[in-house]
Amino acid sequence: MYIDQFAEYLRLERNYSERTVSSYCSDLTLFRQFLKETDAGLDFLSADRDVVRLWVVDMMEKGETTTTVNRKLSALRSFYRFLRIKGLVTASPAQGVKGPKNKKPLPQFVREADMDRLLDDPEIDLGDGFLGVRNRTVIAVFYETGMRMAELIGLDDRDVDFGSRTIKVTGKRDKQRFIPFGEELERRLKEYLEARTAEFGETHGAFFLSQKGERIPRHQVYLLVKDALGKVSDVSKKSPHVLRHTFATSMLNHDAELGAVKELLGHNSLQTTQIYVHTTFKELKEIYKQAHPRA
Repeated sequence: MYIDQFAEYLRLERNYSERTVSSYCSDLTLFRQFLKETDAGLDFLSADRDVVRLWVVDMMEKGETTTTVNRKLSALRSFYRFLRIKGLVTASPAQGVKGPKNKKPLPQFVREADMDRLLDDPEIDLGDGFLGVRNRTVIAVFYETGMRMAELIGLDDRDVDFGSRTIKVTGKRDKQRFIPFGEELERRLKEYLEARTAEFGETHGAFFLSQKGERIPRHQVYLLVKDALGKVSDVSKKSPHVLRHTFATSMLNHDAELGAVKELLGHNSLQTTQIYVHTTFKELKEIYKQAHPRA
């Protein structure tokens, strides 16, 4: 009952995505199960700080990553804030419980030369006909705008304005921003639209389509990016988010101002964008090692 009420609160009052709501509810269900396994008489309203600490220890002993543990703990804190608002508890048992420290590895990115080869070398096969044009355009949009996968999937025809050369993107919590694009991406986008019209006729709705003429699904975007990056790069992670990292790294390597990159990425905090400065320094170190005779 409490979990269902919390889910409605997240949807209606906090405007959380369905995916986030589902993740929070799953975490709370696991915590409720842990309470019952610990003591049959325990429930959300009678749980205390000690049992929350035990839950954290239990998750770590089962091999959960620090990121996962902290995410579940964050869900629990949000849940108890909701229960306090409703007057069901006077204090949160999650308050003051610290999760394990997250390791912060530098974001992976693809080198510029490899991206140039992927986008410009016709010998690199990304598919035939409409799919080949679409796949290369998807890669180009990720690399030249830095948008998230969900943002790309959600693009509609009306969001792409060739007159002003901007793309309207709807990001997290329905926050909108406009991303500019240049002549090269304009050419690719128009080439894609021509291929789409030849394949499906005139359509007005979703911008990127599957081979069935429907909005391209998440798994197809992930697989096409993974396959494409595998042809030019040995980065361990081959995902749309790596292309987002690559966009940010390339911008900063070419002297873009950090605040401008923050706005283009749709970050709420400059601190989130700051990590890419460390990535670019890593790139500079590699260049130094390769170029300086005394390195």
